[in-house]
Amino acid sequence: MTQNSQETVIGRITSVFGVKGWLKVFSYTDPKDGILNYRDWTLLLDGKRIPIRLEEGRRQGQGIVVRLKGIDDREVARTYCGAEIRVPTEQLPELPEGEFYWHQLEGLDVFTVEGECLGKVHHLLETGSNDVLVVHATAGSIDQRERLIPYLPDQVVQQVDLKGSRMVVDWDPEF
Repeated sequence: MTQNSQETVIGRITSVFGVKGWLKVFSYTDPKDGILNYRDWTLLLDGKRIPIRLEEGRRQGQGIVVRLKGIDDREVARTYCGAEIRVPTEQLPELPEGEFYWHQLEGLDVFTVEGECLGKVHHLLETGSNDVLVVHATAGSIDQRERLIPYLPDQVVQQVDLKGSRMVVDWDPEF
């Protein structure tokens, strides 16, 4: 999930499904069908914001399919393919202490426990065993390398300071 001001991207419309205007959705929520808990969406497509209501949805195989209000034709549905699905950030459930949404970690400056700047969290990857921070170099970092750092709280990630916009990791800069 990525955040843009007061909205968070929770998924993307990927393709049409069937002939009655249903759409396939790639969900960024965990669990994947958590996207169905949000009824009022804002779609961002080609720079345009489109408010729309989720009428119904369900798991279909490995993915999610949805029917949006007012869309009951395959060709009309096709025009929404590629749209980002956004919801107001305030609608996201509050997480327990020490847990974070990905969008909260993106943009944090990353420092080693020794105080060396490794760069800034650009995005995260879901690998199955653990999530991975993709850290891009910045003007103040020790070098210009991109780093992949496992997101393992208490093992690798020692501190997350959202207010200070920084993260401290126990990580060898040579990796």
